Amino acid sequence: MTVVCLEALTFGLGHLTRAAAQLGEPLRLLTRDPAYYVYELERLPAGALDVVETDTFDTELVAEQLGRTPDLRGLISSTDTWMLVGAELTARFGLPGLDAAVLRLTRDKAAVRDRLFEAGLTRARAAEADSGDPATAALLVKAVGLPAILKDTAGTGSQNVWLVRDERELDAALAEAAGRQLKGRLFAEPYFSGPVYSAETLTWAGRTRLLGVSSRLMSPEPHFREEITAFPVAFPQPRRDALEQWLDDVLAAVGYTDRFAHVEFALTTDGPEVVEINPRIGGALVGEGLCRALGVNVYEAMVEAALGSRPGLMDAELPGGPASAFVLGYPAEPGIFTGVDGLDRLPDMPGSPAWYPVKRTGDPVEHLGDSRGYAGIVYAEGETAELATHCAVAAANAVRVRTEPFRAAGAADGAGVTDAVATTGATGTAAAATASQAGQGSGD
Repeated sequence: MTVVCLEALTFGLGHLTRAAAQLGEPLRLLTRDPAYYVYELERLPAGALDVVETDTFDTELVAEQLGRTPDLRGLISSTDTWMLVGAELTARFGLPGLDAAVLRLTRDKAAVRDRLFEAGLTRARAAEADSGDPATAALLVKAVGLPAILKDTAGTGSQNVWLVRDERELDAALAEAAGRQLKGRLFAEPYFSGPVYSAETLTWAGRTRLLGVSSRLMSPEPHFREEITAFPVAFPQPRRDALEQWLDDVLAAVGYTDRFAHVEFALTTDGPEVVEINPRIGGALVGEGLCRALGVNVYEAMVEAALGSRPGLMDAELPGGPASAFVLGYPAEPGIFTGVDGLDRLPDMPGSPAWYPVKRTGDPVEHLGDSRGYAGIVYAEGETAELATHCAVAAANAVRVRTEPFRAAGAADGAGVTDAVATTGATGTAAAATASQAGQGSGD
């Protein structure tokens, strides 16, 4: 084995395995739960991927596995959860990789905001928030103004994010945050109004190539639940060129010299503003969309970068392919996931729609206000991102995600089963969502 993957995003493992094989590099996956990747593993030929089950939350156990890996040449760690552990082990074993300090910076949203401010790439600093200090609300209003965003410096999947439009909402958000277990620290920044996008980039030796931009349609305020994504957004060439230069500057400002990045930004009346920088390929089906729309297996670049080689994707002429879009399928009510109706209708709909499962029957669905709540994804294609979106939404309208209320879980008669439309129409339930600890998650 030459390349080891420390866990992975929910989807993309098949592409990664094929990319490694194409480059002649055997791939080994270290995971605490192989069942999490059942969709991908079932579609790989027997023996294509060496799967090793181990406690990936135990750094020393992972190090032992790496030490026993013959001819270890590269380590891939593409999830938010294991990003910093991967960086530590990459340095320990002398493998190619980004400076761990850069990854720690990108995982600290407040520090990124301040670094970009110092570089003249955002119009405001971050303001640290102490939810236990009675003076915090007044200090935050003075520092960043209203409306503002209150969020976790190390949060993922739109978890622990509050939009505060007035002082009453700010007080309520601070009180709620005080009862949450954050992954980092609480901070505030201005709310940058405008459509939100994700730039899918590849950087090598300090130069960034913009592979394309994904749209990110969100639930209505005050929540930021991700609902629909499409790729590639058709920006006019001059604007696309300006975006590529801006992204090059943004990533250079945080010291990002190599590998994929998934940069979320809001397009405001004063230009783009970074929402967050994710030092990895996009989650959910972003990687799938990249492969299909660009006409190449972009995961080859991930393997090449792990080996310390300049990715061919940096210079490749891209043949192109169909645009893609996907809709996240949320239930209307929290409960126990019991299944999905309407999948039999997808083969008769345009855009070659398909259902990509995320949750398994019996999984609890506790949170509908962020990305922990979706049970699967409806994917479709079209000649443009706009047409692909229409196909994906039409297909998602035919699909219903079912949950059984927690109080009725295990009841023999199945009473109380609740249907939920897996489209943006389900956003009305987001306000009732509560938060708890995150699971393995896709990291997007």
